[in-house]
Amino acid sequence: MNFIEELRWRGMLQDITPGTEELLGKESVTGYVGFDPTADSLHVGSLVQIMLLKHFQNAGHKPIALVGGATGMIGDPSGKSEERKLLSEEQLQYNVDCCKKQLEKFLDFNTGINPAQIVNNYDWFRDVNLLSFFREYGKLLTVNYMMAKDSVKNRMDAEISFTEFSYMLLQSYDFLWLYENKNCKLQMGGSDQWGNITAGIELIRKKIKGAASG
Repeated sequence: MNFIEELRWRGMLQDITPGTEELLGKESVTGYVGFDPTADSLHVGSLVQIMLLKHFQNAGHKPIALVGGATGMIGDPSGKSEERKLLSEEQLQYNVDCCKKQLEKFLDFNTGINPAQIVNNYDWFRDVNLLSFFREYGKLLTVNYMMAKDSVKNRMDAEISFTEFSYMLLQSYDFLWLYENKNCKLQMGGSDQWGNITAGIELIRKKIKGAASG
């Protein structure tokens, strides 16, 4: 039973981009899941994402757990009806460290064939220049495109700040960075992340003409 068949059998597969199953069948693929460090412990909803990475690794692929030290400062609007409370940099770093310790209990970081990795997107975002970032990447995802995604659209009847609105672009850049620096071709996540995942695929396609999957 391959990775996709395993997910289907367990009822863990809702959406998949065309060609993903074929890609996973022909090579060992690096894929990632993002975890939001807004608390000092992962919650029961995170368990499904950890299971995804565990089955992914068991199937011979290379899992990356991304802990969002940078995006955690913004807050993901997906599945939320109101603005998140912003945490201090110190509190977020503490939460990141706690999440890392928990992830290390589930994933194998020592296997010589396909060891898991933990990355923190603060490592590549902390020195980003705002004007250069928007010139380079902001022009590639239109406001119309982003507003059509459920994570944004479902908040439009309430209120969404530009801070949270920018989250999709930041997460898309995560996927692009991992694609270029870790050869990461697949992003996985909960159904509430589908809009963010497909936006990352779109950014990779537009920026470097790369082919990524979700």
